[in-house]
Amino acid sequence: MTVDSILASTPGRGPEIIVVDDGSSDGCCRFLQQSNNYERVKLISSSGLGAARARNLGAASARGKYLIFCDAHITVPQNWLEALLDTFSRPGVDAVSPAIGSLENPAAVGYGQTWNSRLETVWLPPPGGMPAGPVPLLPGGCLAVRAGAFRRVGGFDEGFIVWGCEDAELSLKLWLFGCRLYVVPSVRVLHLFRSRHPYPVTMDHVHHNLLRMALSHFKSSRVKKVMGLIEPCGRLADTVRRVLQGGALQQRRRYLAGRMYDDDWFMKKFGIEF
Repeated sequence: MTVDSILASTPGRGPEIIVVDDGSSDGCCRFLQQSNNYERVKLISSSGLGAARARNLGAASARGKYLIFCDAHITVPQNWLEALLDTFSRPGVDAVSPAIGSLENPAAVGYGQTWNSRLETVWLPPPGGMPAGPVPLLPGGCLAVRAGAFRRVGGFDEGFIVWGCEDAELSLKLWLFGCRLYVVPSVRVLHLFRSRHPYPVTMDHVHHNLLRMALSHFKSSRVKKVMGLIEPCGRLADTVRRVLQGGALQQRRRYLAGRMYDDDWFMKKFGIEF
């Protein structure tokens, strides 16, 4: 569905399309090799890297000036690509997302995301007048970013496991390194919001990525607040141990040395109380 939608909206040569099959077992990508309709599509197979590293693998093979990460269950409208890329002509804009609607309920639409007081991602309402403008977090379901900016900040966090926080961490990192992130309300992409993951995802995975993000970017008092969110679920000590063994403190030192802004600046700019 997603590949067909992108091909239909960009006839002719169109953009480079790369599909990463990260260890599926149901033959879901077999169709790409069974029809000449998909000659434009490059298929890369990997063996369970997880969302962050699988996306980085696809990006490493891309040749374009812009990277657009798309979930495997979206549909795009006509002229979506032009509208997103036109937004990069605005000064300082390095990443862009469309509005994201529900495939099953198209009237339910989010216009970028933010964090609430428990560091949970929540969708933003439509901006007054519907202009393109800055938002704190861009959803990974459809996210365009300058390839140079993406590589300068190190892409998606290679230390993340399975699933969780990939798009939020990348958004935060881009802002802290001096980039600007915009949502384009006039473009609406429809996304299938599944009731459960088609592969095993546990709270251990989510908590690992959340704590790694905090240790990489947050001041010590916020790191403690994140630990406080994780502790009631148990296994905090194991999570801390695994995250530290994964090099989070070394990454923290690199990020703090290279970024333009700190997490206080980010939270104040977007009115996030955490």
